[in-house]
Amino acid sequence: MGKITGFLEYGRIEEGYKPVAERVKHYKEFVVGLDDAQAKVQGARCMDCGTPFCNNGCPVNNIIPDFNDLVYRGDWKNAIEVLHSTNNFPEFTGRICPAPCEAACTLNVNDDPVGIKSIEHAIIDRAWSEGWVAARPAKHKTGKKVAVVGSGPAGLAAAQQLARAGHDVTLFEKNDRAGGLLRYGIPDFKMEKSHIDRRVDQMQKEGVTFRTGVMVGKLPKDSKVTNWAKETVTPEQLQKDFDAVLLTGGAEQSRDLPVPGRDLDGIHFAMEFLPQQNKVNAGDKVKGQLRADGKHVIVIGGGDTGSDCVGTSNRHGAVSVTQFELMPQPPEEENRPLTWPYWPIKLRTSSSHEEGCEREFAISTKEFIGEKGKVTGLKTVRVEWKDGKMAEVPGSEQTLQADLVLLAMGFVSPVASVLDQFGVDKDARGNARATTDFTGGYATNVPKVFAAGDIRRGQSLVVWAIREGRQAARAVDEFLMGFSDLPR
Repeated sequence: MGKITGFLEYGRIEEGYKPVAERVKHYKEFVVGLDDAQAKVQGARCMDCGTPFCNNGCPVNNIIPDFNDLVYRGDWKNAIEVLHSTNNFPEFTGRICPAPCEAACTLNVNDDPVGIKSIEHAIIDRAWSEGWVAARPAKHKTGKKVAVVGSGPAGLAAAQQLARAGHDVTLFEKNDRAGGLLRYGIPDFKMEKSHIDRRVDQMQKEGVTFRTGVMVGKLPKDSKVTNWAKETVTPEQLQKDFDAVLLTGGAEQSRDLPVPGRDLDGIHFAMEFLPQQNKVNAGDKVKGQLRADGKHVIVIGGGDTGSDCVGTSNRHGAVSVTQFELMPQPPEEENRPLTWPYWPIKLRTSSSHEEGCEREFAISTKEFIGEKGKVTGLKTVRVEWKDGKMAEVPGSEQTLQADLVLLAMGFVSPVASVLDQFGVDKDARGNARATTDFTGGYATNVPKVFAAGDIRRGQSLVVWAIREGRQAARAVDEFLMGFSDLPR
């Protein structure tokens, strides 16, 4: 695979970024991808491994050595065929996947891994520019009708696979545009929404019907979940009108922080803050938009969602941005002999952090304080871990200024009311109960109702959602037809 001695001759080439001073002035992508020559060099570094661990490190099981080799040899057209054979949307994963495949790369045992994600990015961008990505409508229709509820990556992948199998697929989305959290959770500077739009266009040509602004079931009145629906459809109606229903909604129930002062104005969930900016970027007007202009912003939560809040706040023009993480600061380098080929715990600095952010580790919020009903600061305490338990550090209390607090501590479950209205059993975490077995996989306890993606597995990665959407599509196809030619 690649060049026999390539891993000895060439080093890893990272994708570049446009300068901070330039990119914080807009919401467009700023990654500088590999050119053809650089991609070829990265493909050359792929070794002829006896066991390519990268394949299993990748949730969709991309055939990574093959497309690396094809890029090295300049056969880009076959490279996209190999990539599309396992991944419906490489332009999504090539931009926002954390690349567990690279952690599993054999070269990562004692060197820098192959730049697999950057190669994937280069392949799909080349494919779009060359016109190689085209609609693939089914040659024969089955006459079966399938409803897919939720148009995030799991729903999109499932809908496309089912349409290509010949089924009449209708995809329901409560928000005004398709894409789920890809559309309203991922900032445009990480992934511009034109990538979703052209996939929607492709899928429409393949026969998928998109019904946006349609809420399936009802949300609680006090729900903080984004919802711009103008129409409601009952679960009973879907079960009556369709031969199968696949639930692919997200895990949208945000984790809260119930400490004194939580009801002060200026404290919001990340998913109240981020979707509004994406709507503005799309040309919509948002009355009373949450903004960070001229404010001291504190983001509570050290993950990707928190990082997205940091980048958006900097683009708004925040005076300062501080990000809290409850856990201690991880090491800058992982212990490779201990962690490889699994995903390691190590300090990760995102492009948003580089744009300006103070990061505080091992810190806990004790209380929100405010004046005249508005938040003005936080009382915090340092924490440490002893015998597996968290303990406060005596004398470490402090008060930090804050005009805007964004809660980005992850998501605990899908919105329970949706599952309840379908009568779907839930697991201990509040997710839809459905197995991934080969026989009857992704089926719930409700006849002809299936579940896949975050609504089934909980908060996870885009690449896991695509995997589950593809596998669930095969399960639904097999349920309807008695067999399936779709890949699992």
